[in-house]
Amino acid sequence: MPKIKALNAIVTQKVEIAPGLAIFRFVPDGWDLPEFVPGQFAVVGLPQSAPRCANTDAEAKPAPEGSMIQRAYSIASSPLAKGHLDLYVILVPEGSLTPRLFQLQMGDRLWLSPKITGKFTIEEIPEDANLVLAGTGTGIAPYISMVRTYLSATMKRKVAIVHGCRHSWELGYGPELTALERISTEFAYIPTISRPHLEHSEWKGHTDYVQHVWQNGVLDKAWGFHPTPEDTQILMCGNPGMIEDMEAIIQSEGFKQHTVRSPGQYHVEKYW
Repeated sequence: MPKIKALNAIVTQKVEIAPGLAIFRFVPDGWDLPEFVPGQFAVVGLPQSAPRCANTDAEAKPAPEGSMIQRAYSIASSPLAKGHLDLYVILVPEGSLTPRLFQLQMGDRLWLSPKITGKFTIEEIPEDANLVLAGTGTGIAPYISMVRTYLSATMKRKVAIVHGCRHSWELGYGPELTALERISTEFAYIPTISRPHLEHSEWKGHTDYVQHVWQNGVLDKAWGFHPTPEDTQILMCGNPGMIEDMEAIIQSEGFKQHTVRSPGQYHVEKYW
């Protein structure tokens, strides 16, 4: 059982994208954040005694009394933005940590691990390879860190973020990515929702799952060609169902999963 640790970080920003969906900004108190690479994750924690926010369910697996509840989250901020970390978090009503996180307000404290790690990065991807960054829900977080860090006017590769959610109001970072698409000819932002019938006003964008965006040629139209294993690397982050469906599709086209021992053209990070 993780022991209670000193609450060594402060909430300096909390932006609610939609009910139960927020971007948290944490700043270390009295220590410096380590260097990290876009795509890596941080671990945050709160004591079991911390209050839960209202209108949440009973914990599916109650945390032991006196314990520190810890979870890992991909970092959305860029390492170029020194001094803080942004995490994109969805509330899990029956969860142990997120109902406590969502109770936090600016100025409140929590525990932030001084170690940042993870291998879901583009460090080993050739610089001339195009990038498809496919994600669902908060699985877009590592891609935000990547484009904020690497996207530039002199970039030679094509980059596309394909973001799938149930509803349009869950498309966090949408305005920022739309703006980036307007100023970068090499970047494409493709948001898609799966429940357009529940929208409050007509949704005029894509209404497929992420894997269907690939199959239906939406990305081909944006780039002017169909990605192949010879020119493109694919990152997939989020719902395991999306990832499994995408794997079946792209494997049939010759894409191979990347491992340390066997280099390939697609990379996976499951959020579940």
